[in-house]
Order: sequence, then structure tokens, then C-alpha cells
Amino acid sequence: METMKFLVESGGAEGNAGPTYRNVLAKDTGLLQSPPGIDCLWDLFCASVEKYPSNPMLGRRPVVDGKAGDYAWMTYREVCDVVIKLAASMSKSGVKQGERAGIYGANCPEWIISMEACNALGVCCVPLYDTLGANAVEFITCHAELLIAFVEEKKIGELLKTCHATSKYLKTIISFGGVTNDQKEEAKNHGLSIFSWEEFLITGGDEPVDLPEKKKSDICTIMYTSGTTGDPKGVMISNENLLVNLAGADSVVQSIGEAFDQDDVYLSYLPLAHVFDRMFEEVFISHGSRIGFWRGDVKLLVDDIAALRPTVFCAVPRVLDRIYSGLTTKISAGGILKKTLFNLGYKMKLDSMKKGIKHEKASPFFDKLVFSKVKERLGGKIRIIVSGGAPLAMAVEEFLRVVTCAHVVQGYGLTETCAGSFAAIPNEFSMAGTVGPPVPHIDVRLESVSEMGYDALASIPRGEVCVKGSVLFSGYYKREDLTQEVLTDGWFHTGDVGEWQPNGALKIIDRKKNIFKLSQGEYVAVENLENIYGVLPEIDSIWVYGNSFESFLIAVINPNQQALENWAGQNGITGNLEEVCENTKTKEHFIAELAKAAKEKKLKGFEFIRAVHLDAVPFDMERELITPTYKKKRPQMLKYYQGAIDALYKSSK
Repeated sequence: METMKFLVESGGAEGNAGPTYRNVLAKDTGLLQSPPGIDCLWDLFCASVEKYPSNPMLGRRPVVDGKAGDYAWMTYREVCDVVIKLAASMSKSGVKQGERAGIYGANCPEWIISMEACNALGVCCVPLYDTLGANAVEFITCHAELLIAFVEEKKIGELLKTCHATSKYLKTIISFGGVTNDQKEEAKNHGLSIFSWEEFLITGGDEPVDLPEKKKSDICTIMYTSGTTGDPKGVMISNENLLVNLAGADSVVQSIGEAFDQDDVYLSYLPLAHVFDRMFEEVFISHGSRIGFWRGDVKLLVDDIAALRPTVFCAVPRVLDRIYSGLTTKISAGGILKKTLFNLGYKMKLDSMKKGIKHEKASPFFDKLVFSKVKERLGGKIRIIVSGGAPLAMAVEEFLRVVTCAHVVQGYGLTETCAGSFAAIPNEFSMAGTVGPPVPHIDVRLESVSEMGYDALASIPRGEVCVKGSVLFSGYYKREDLTQEVLTDGWFHTGDVGEWQPNGALKIIDRKKNIFKLSQGEYVAVENLENIYGVLPEIDSIWVYGNSFESFLIAVINPNQQALENWAGQNGITGNLEEVCENTKTKEHFIAELAKAAKEKKLKGFEFIRAVHLDAVPFDMERELITPTYKKKRPQMLKYYQGAIDALYKSSK
């Protein structure tokens, strides 16, 4: 394939692998390295405290009588003072460099303060998702041999439930807030010490703590990926991995004529236990920016955005899909004049952007008249929206690029590559629907997947995405066998299938393992179909299923409640949501809408959905149907919906 605009070839094709490419920005300078003079994340934090001591750093909204006030802030210097006290108390409790501390709870200032105290002491921080159940908490606490855990108040009960197994390792629990007498009694029965936040802070005394020397190669965090099968895997991430990635994030933003700085405001709501959010919070800490925390309720998210007025908004597609559905529903419900004005402005701006005109110059008139109202709903100051964690539907990305008056960047990476490995260039409209070129700190190549018909050496190269560079994880903790499965000669095999675009952007088109064969021998790439069907406004989420004993596909759907209620009202269908979902006419309506989408996208006959089961309850973590990053746990879904699936196949024959 000819050399692509945003890529430069850094190695030839080998065996079943295509050529190695890197970002054209790294052509003369080589791959990005970590910043000089900074050896660890503690150095990074200290540099910001020194440079921006009085800048607000961490903010939360005080709630009085059920009403949330304005954000109240701690400065970089104030945060550092608490971090040093916490580090002294940890040291006094016997925690040593290289040992492991758990952090369990929703994002909040105490989460970051605990993390920085671990960084100060060279203690490996092991986050636990605040949505993980007791089984995973128990597994990780034992597997990582956590000595100490910082825990959100309402999660203490969950952690204490595991003490029959975990007290072998766990010796100290510190609450982000208070501790009840019953909890103290229960902890004592298990031989544990438990402290409130304030109690623990004073145990270190006033003596200065000696902080050990730390190296780039030190493991600073072990992030357990929830995984769609089997036990969670502990991904070991070093100081260098994160530092190089921060340099990469800065480089990408600078290449589009923007820059992160101390005036940026970031909303912390995606789980800090996930590398996507952790990486971005480190970026903003390095620039002396403000990080404001949400209140932990998705229904109040828009209100928190309005109060904080963030400048950068990171999201997973599920959140952006909701924003898209909310906005399109509101537009459809508006008067004829408003709707006509919106549609006219949308078409004109989209046409201009497709011709290569930057979003801020594509239609200033309609930006002011129409789209500024959309921007206000997101706080009014957002200049960059970053989507990651899963593919963002083309229709949603295009819509957001037009109406938000902000750069929309779709990125791609894994915990093992320390988050951002690819990032689309926002004003390059041809990159919509792709994850863009690689960030300038990695080499990339595609490897053929012959059993799926993907050829990395074809004129349109397709194959498994493989990554090499200093951002790669140091292995899975205590699982050398699993590490060897994915790392070969320094190349990390992502399990995702990509396709190089003519401009050098990468498009993720499939998952190596998410493929099955129907009884007539046709292979089905299920994630691609879910992306196509999932953008229908009637659908919040869809799981497509088939197997080699059946000749057609079926689906389990979470319908959009508002859209379904509107349709039911117009079609004289009564009953509660569950009853409407059970109604035969409703199912026929969904099958017809899916067929319409399939025809529009010119899908093959076997890719059409022939039967559906509608579940009014969204796929959730409580039933173990999805991971905390909203990826479907397909084996568990099959187990949970087996009865419905059997019934669908039986009734459709």
C-alpha cells in the first residue's frame, strides 16, 4: 500500500505481517519519550505543586439539605500537604516501597490523594472498580496481596464481607470518610485495623517522612481488567508507561493547534480505576488544571457539567449515545421552524466540514444561532470531546462534530497499551468513523487473520492490530503464561482487527474472537452488526446472537424507553414497559426497523435479524452482563438469556 499521509513506514512486511508504521510526526525525531528530569508520577505531581501552588486542583460540590452548591476547591499546595500526611501514616503502618495498596470507590478527591500518597512512597496502587461485586474484590485483594486499602464509606461493608479470605493479606482499612462502631467491631474480629480518614491522617505524627528514590521502570499501578471471560487480569503499568503516554496526549493536542494548560477544567466521572480516565487526570495534574468530581449519579451528570463548565470532556460511546438520543429527540419534538432551521444549519455546516473547512469556520452564523444552545447544555466551554473505550458510531460522531462546536476526537487503546494508542485528527473529516493514526510514541503493524479472511498484505490491508513501544505494560501480574500469549518479540497483540484507510487512519472493524459461523457456513462479525443496529433511536443497547446450529441471527434489545412509549401511544398499545416489550406488535416493529437499517447499509441476507427479545431492564453489572466499561460479557449473556434464545429459535421455525 502506498505511503499514507499521516504515517511513515518504519519497517517492512514480515511473514504474515504487513509493514510497520508510525506517526509522521515521529519521522525525524523518533518515537516520543518521557519528559526529561521526570522519573516517576510523584516527580510530575511535585513539579505542578511547585509551579502552580495556589491553582485549584480538586473540587467537589458540597450537598446541604439535599441541594448541591458550587464546587469547593483544594489547591495544589493544600492537596500536597494532605498527601504528605497520608504517606507518613502509611509508612508508620508498615507499608513499604514496592508493596501494594488498594483503592476502592467512586472518583473523589480522596481517591486522587490516596493515589498520590502511593506514588510518593513508591507503593503500587491497585484500583478496584466501584462497581465490582464482592467476588472480584476478594479475588483482586488476595491475588495482589493488598496490605492496605483506601475505601469509599459506602463500600466498607462490601470489603468487610470478603475478610474471611482477605484478612490473610489485608491489615489496614482507611475510610474516605467515617467508620461506624459496628464496622470497627467487625474489623477487629478479623484482626484488622480500620480508621476514618481524619483518624488515619494523624497517626503519622508531625515528623517528616523519608521518601524513597523511584525509577521509571518501577510498577506504579496494577490495573485489573474486568475481562469478558475468566478472572480479572492484573495489568502491570510502570511510571514510564504513563509518562510516555502523557507526552503522547500533549503531542496529539498540539498537532491540532490546541494545548492543555492550567486554565483547563476536567470533569472526573469515568472510573479512575480504568486507564482511560487515570491517564487524562494525570495529564491535567501535569498542567496545573482543575479536576472537578461528579456526584456519582448519572441522572445528575448534566447538572454537574453545568456547574463545573468543563473545557475537556472524556466519554465512552454509551454516554455520547445518550447525549445524541437526548438531543435528537428534543430536536424532533421542537416546532417546525426550529426543526427546519436546525436541519438547514446542520446540512450547511456538515457540507462545509466535508470540504475540509475547520469546524470553527464551517458555519459561524449557525453556530451562533442554533448550535451554541447545544454547547450551553454541555456547560458552554467545552473545546475537546474525547471518545474511547469502544467504537463510536459514525452517525453519532458526525452529529457531535457538527453540533457541539468542539473538536471531537475518537481514540483507541487498551489497558495493556496504557490507553491512548491512536487518536483521530478532528478537523480531518475523512477520519470520522476511524480511530485515526497512531500516537507518535508507538510502532504499529497488522497481522493477517486467515481464518477470518483478513489479509494484512492485501491492497486494503486488514488484520490484527499489533503495537510496540515503551508504553506497553510490563506483563500480567503472576500470569507469565497469559503475558506470553499476547506478547511476541515485543509486539502486543490486541485481539482487535483493524483496516488501514488511504489517509493513514486505522478503522477497528472486528474483534478476533467475536466471530461465529452460522449453520450454512457463513461467518458473522457480530460487533460490526451491533454498531450498525445500535444507532437506531429506538435502541439503547443490542446483543446480536447466532451459532453454528442455526441459520439466522436473533437479538436481545434494551429499547429506548422514551421512544418506545411514544411509539406505543401512537399505535394504541397499552400497559407498562414490560408488557409493551412482550407485545407481538412491538417485536414486529423492532424487526421492521432493524430490516430497514440492514437494507440501508446493504447487509447480506444472513446478517438480518429475524427475531428479537426485548428486555426493559438495561444490560447491567449486577447481572454480570457487562463489564464496568460497558463491554458485553457474551458468555454470561448467553447463559442469562438462554431461555429466551431457545424460545426465539423454536418459535421462528
